[in-house]
Amino acid sequence: MSEPRRDLADVLRELGWTIHRRAPERAGVGPIPTTEVALLKQVVENPGATVGELAQALGLRQPNVSRAVATLCAQGLVTKESSPTDRRITHVRATDLGRSEHEAITAGWSEPIEAALSSLSEKHQRTLGAAEEALTALYAALRGSDELPR
Repeated sequence: MSEPRRDLADVLRELGWTIHRRAPERAGVGPIPTTEVALLKQVVENPGATVGELAQALGLRQPNVSRAVATLCAQGLVTKESSPTDRRITHVRATDLGRSEHEAITAGWSEPIEAALSSLSEKHQRTLGAAEEALTALYAALRGSDELPR
């Protein structure tokens, strides 16, 4: 890997880690494991998705997602519904509390980023704005698909 690419990769890794480790505590929702945060986001954005669909979207094993869904159910953040046509299939939906927690987590992540962005020079803000499309493509490449993040 060339030196500038390596430097960019290092900066992106550190940026991602910094955002990730500070978000849930800033959201005020208490400790929620990363898997459950990601799962709640998927459920909110894909109401009625099956456990298998959620596992595929997150790149996780179905048994792990099933356990995380059970935990979120116990916390009142999601509900499970059996498919009326096939009882083996479970659809997952966020509750009002789950949507509220998701919004708090999203704000916990985005507010400090927006504040940091606004503290940058106009030049840096424009540069980062212009890089959004490339960063989205990088995200899709890392996910192994052409699917864009929501």
